[in-house]
Amino acid sequence: MTVDPNTTISQLSKQNILIVDDHPFIIEGYKNAITRYNTKQYEFIIAQAHDCRSGYDLIENSTTPNFDVAFLDISMPPYEEKDIFSGEDLARLIAKKMPHCKIVLLTMYTELLKIKTIIRTINPNGLIIKNDLTFDELLFAFDRVMKNEKYYSQSVQKMLNQSPHNSIEIDEFDKQILFHLSKGTSVTDMPQYIPISINAIEKRRTNLKELLKIKSGSDDDLVKEAKSKSLF
Repeated sequence: MTVDPNTTISQLSKQNILIVDDHPFIIEGYKNAITRYNTKQYEFIIAQAHDCRSGYDLIENSTTPNFDVAFLDISMPPYEEKDIFSGEDLARLIAKKMPHCKIVLLTMYTELLKIKTIIRTINPNGLIIKNDLTFDELLFAFDRVMKNEKYYSQSVQKMLNQSPHNSIEIDEFDKQILFHLSKGTSVTDMPQYIPISINAIEKRRTNLKELLKIKSGSDDDLVKEAKSKSLF
């Protein structure tokens, strides 16, 4: 860390940073940007992890202070024993345990539906598409987040500005149908759990398959595709 000669360490504001990514070069990029940011004001203490398990351990470790900013890759090796399958699950854990922590998510996803789902369910302080990632982009994003502003990278903003008809929206009944299909519930039994008719459920199931372009017509394929898009 480079410190201004007129500033003592005790005068610096300590910021605890968490970085979880399974690509070492991405972690180094984060660290290089962070440690160059406003060295006259901040001292950054960086903890790093390379998968969901090691990220979970850092978050749950009682000796670890609350993190001020967390950078999380969305796609990482899971920690199935704790139902942590992605950076999104780590983000939810952080939001629960450390509600004041600012969360920045990094993703390869470029589907509008997935991006909107991430924003709706996680509401991160920052969201960056990996293809947008440069040193300057990361430094700019960090600056915005440190100033309590939202930051979405250029590709995210472009997707969000697309016409509404290009997005996929489903309502609560559709989500319930998908959930019960995933549990193996038959359509004839679904009215016990969903307050609409069998015909309405059948129609919605057909519409979902058309919406998600399920050519096989399989319920299993429908559920798999819906899960990949975080629809339920």
